[in-house]
Amino acid sequence: MELFGTAGIRGGVDERVTPELALSVGRAAGQDGGEFAVGHDGRVTSPALADAVSSGLESAGVEVSRIGQVPTPALAYASRGRRGVMVTASHNPPTDNGLKLFVDGQEYDDEAEATIERRVADGVEPAPWAVWGDTIAEDVLSAYRSAVVDYAREFGADPGRLTVAVDCGNGMAGVATPQVLRELGADVVSTEANVDGHFPARESKPTPETLGSFSRFVDDSTADLGIAHDGDADRIVVIDGDGEIVHEDTVVAMLAEEYTDAAAVEDPVVVTTPNASGRIDERVEAAGGRVERVRLGALHEGIARVRRDAMSDTEVVFAAEPWKHIHPVFGGWIDGVASAAIITRLVAERGLAKRRAAITERPYRKVSVDCPDGHKPAVMTALESDLPDAFPETEVDTDHGVRLTFPDEAWTLVRPSGTEPYVRIYAESDDVDGLVRRVRDVVESAVESAES
Repeated sequence: MELFGTAGIRGGVDERVTPELALSVGRAAGQDGGEFAVGHDGRVTSPALADAVSSGLESAGVEVSRIGQVPTPALAYASRGRRGVMVTASHNPPTDNGLKLFVDGQEYDDEAEATIERRVADGVEPAPWAVWGDTIAEDVLSAYRSAVVDYAREFGADPGRLTVAVDCGNGMAGVATPQVLRELGADVVSTEANVDGHFPARESKPTPETLGSFSRFVDDSTADLGIAHDGDADRIVVIDGDGEIVHEDTVVAMLAEEYTDAAAVEDPVVVTTPNASGRIDERVEAAGGRVERVRLGALHEGIARVRRDAMSDTEVVFAAEPWKHIHPVFGGWIDGVASAAIITRLVAERGLAKRRAAITERPYRKVSVDCPDGHKPAVMTALESDLPDAFPETEVDTDHGVRLTFPDEAWTLVRPSGTEPYVRIYAESDDVDGLVRRVRDVVESAVESAES
């Protein structure tokens, strides 16, 4: 069984993410020795799974610090200088759960995950009884919140006159984001801030559909800004004072520009993914930096690659894909709470409308074309020539799918889905519907040829 996806181990608790699996993963991870921090989200099944993974770790001979019910970024913070396991299924439904492994503030890379998977498959015996580890309780949450506050104060302005509405969605943001924003000085109105693993208020994943009630609340209130999180508070959605969701790439562009402009190096780099908007490149380049892209779900690989190849005056100042942001100077993990704090201070300094005014917000679309998994390699090989032939005026990048950039900076990306039988089309253009139609025609022809 393949355990790890793009965000750790995740799945239903009845058949996949069971206490037995958590025990095995804990024992497998414990072979690396040292000390582990273990945290969990508010799901009904999370405490028992945290007990199981802790038992596995202890029986492997390592010391375990139980930090309790926390957002995933707080567990990542706690894993600095040691390792960590977070029990969470992030934005999945309450029937699911999962395990994320960290080392020194960063998620395990592919090689480390493959090692754990191999050990679980082979089976790992407990260590001799005399060397089993022990467990202590540790309070990390207050230190994490204070660290976010201290870091955010390096940006923007005091939000003392700002009213921020926060939709915690019955998830772990309820113990972090409102408290951090209040400490920064904002007037905070929090909704669904009670942690409830059934997620009764809305689905854990914050989308335009699930945030409808909150968007209307923000529009009807005196709030200047709305912020919403997923179940473990690593994702963030931003809503303006009129209740409209700000496009995720606009949020990335705003943060990327700020980090690039504030950088004290000659070569500031922002790492993002192939489906990210050209508006990010525009703002980073205007601030004197450059953008590097890496495949979806691999921001850490992109950061490592830039650092490995870096000159003395190169620094990764920000890394992001839609809704998920890494603030490298603060820490190497995805952190929606830190993003909420920094965005609040940036909005307090200049206002959201003024910051958005400098960002080119072309229409953006994402569509899916049916394609059986077995045909994806042939389809993508064909598209590497078919798409440039259909759009000869474009610049072509085939590192992560086929990405075409037009002379007017419009672009399209075609890539295979890693989890579903689709080929995805992403496009951004003033005439985005027309562009999608033309690209879709090429993609559907390639699929038909592969199936014939």
